[in-house]
Amino acid sequence: MNYYFLSDFHLGVPNLVKSQEREKRIVAFLDEIKSDAKAVFLVGDLFDFWFEYKYTIPKGYVRLLGKLAEMVDAGIEVHVFTGNHDMWMFGYLESEIGVKLHKKPIFLTLNNKNFMIGHGDGLGPGDHGYKLIKKVFSNPVCQWLFARLHPNFSFGLANYWSKRSRLANGDSDEVYTGDENEYLVQFTRNFPQDKNIHYFIFGHRHLPLNMPVHNNSRYINLGDWIRYQSYAKWDGTQLTLLYHPKS
Repeated sequence: MNYYFLSDFHLGVPNLVKSQEREKRIVAFLDEIKSDAKAVFLVGDLFDFWFEYKYTIPKGYVRLLGKLAEMVDAGIEVHVFTGNHDMWMFGYLESEIGVKLHKKPIFLTLNNKNFMIGHGDGLGPGDHGYKLIKKVFSNPVCQWLFARLHPNFSFGLANYWSKRSRLANGDSDEVYTGDENEYLVQFTRNFPQDKNIHYFIFGHRHLPLNMPVHNNSRYINLGDWIRYQSYAKWDGTQLTLLYHPKS
């Protein structure tokens, strides 16, 4: 039985047609692996925007949500991590689908190997502007105030903000900026070695990476399903970074 790791679907962008095409590819992949999957880890930014009101969630994504429910019902563990685009998950996916929700990185031991798994946003040195914004977005008072806005307005505002951010970043996610400028590389290399982490698995960066950190540990970035359709697979002895062919 295998463990699978995927991240950064960003469903909802750039438009309905492209988003649904990507969603169908993801669902087809999940359908392929459900026969040999013990657990699936969806490591953040499944949606380009997600905010749960008490009685309202963003419409759409029924193919993905239905497939996740099917996998959970079949006894497959499905772990969902919040990312910087969908951090406002407040229990719907847990109660309705049965996923295990994680809002912070987790530590697991699988077949005597130690894993640290998380979306990766806000880790490492620098990026102080984003870290400040994250504190605001994760503040319960700010979340309560945002929830007072009507969804027609709040969702429109959030989608506008997301598009602005995407335009500002441009194609920077496709370029490796060097070890000294990569926050997650710095984080993994500065992480205490006595914790004996064999695999650091993160998303957020959108660039598939599989690189050594120390003698006995590696940093894997899962890339995304916008350009790469990349994922990682742990078969109990080896962790590999793979690419699903585009149909």
